[in-house]
Amino acid sequence: MATSAVSSVATRGITARSTADRGLLRAFLERDRLFAAYALCDLDVREFARTRWGVALVDDEPIAVVLEYAGSAPQPIFAMGESAGIAAVLRDVVHTRTAYAAVLPANLPALEACYRVEPGPQMVRMWVDRASFRPFPADVARLLPVEIGDLNRLYQLGFTAWLPASAIADAVYYGIRVGGRLVSAAGTHVVSPEARLGVVGNVMTQVDYRGRGYATAVTGAVTAELLRFCDQVVLNVRADNPPALQAYRKLGYREHVRFEERLVHRASDGGLVRSLTASFQRLLGRGAGPAG
Repeated sequence: MATSAVSSVATRGITARSTADRGLLRAFLERDRLFAAYALCDLDVREFARTRWGVALVDDEPIAVVLEYAGSAPQPIFAMGESAGIAAVLRDVVHTRTAYAAVLPANLPALEACYRVEPGPQMVRMWVDRASFRPFPADVARLLPVEIGDLNRLYQLGFTAWLPASAIADAVYYGIRVGGRLVSAAGTHVVSPEARLGVVGNVMTQVDYRGRGYATAVTGAVTAELLRFCDQVVLNVRADNPPALQAYRKLGYREHVRFEERLVHRASDGGLVRSLTASFQRLLGRGAGPAG
């Protein structure tokens, strides 16, 4: 890495280290709890053991946080804060080789400092609360663990993960059946009683049954259940999927922010040096604003 880039970063006093301080992390993530919803949910005791966290500080004040969630590659990474701080954490603390990284558009240069970033559409983080939620009456039913086989058969049409029965037992899933066959379902990615947040996901309708409002119905049922004990519920949708955006708006979901969710690959040693040098120079030259 170029000496000038390193010394410029050093003069600002950025330090990056691992942390397991849930209080520090929660306080920082609450600056934008809707964008940081997944990360806040992962602070719950049940999920926290599966995570690794890095924090960047200036004069002992956090300026950026990076979350790495354990699992098979590609692993999820979430980053929030100032780009220079994110780049420092990715350089010194979090070294995931292949990941799905979620960042705000302004923080893409921080990813590019250490990773080769694949192209992809922007994502929209949407949210709803009790005041804005609009129920969608429909004939839906909550799914039980014994129905995991039907759910996995539906998800084989669009997802690659095979869910265990505990995925239903530990979460909230609703579905619609036609002629006894499960044709549409929605569930949760993660729920936090501590943060009072829920994340809707795994929404799928069989192709032959799309356009009938089934996705809206099952998403609405999951949302209604979550709002019994959550203050806000969020979900992600691709920005280039207008039908889905419209379906969620019918339920009262509103757009909070657009962000990048990209597949990234750790740069080789030689490429990493060149990438870090160029990216730090860009970051320092243009300034870095807070993510939240």
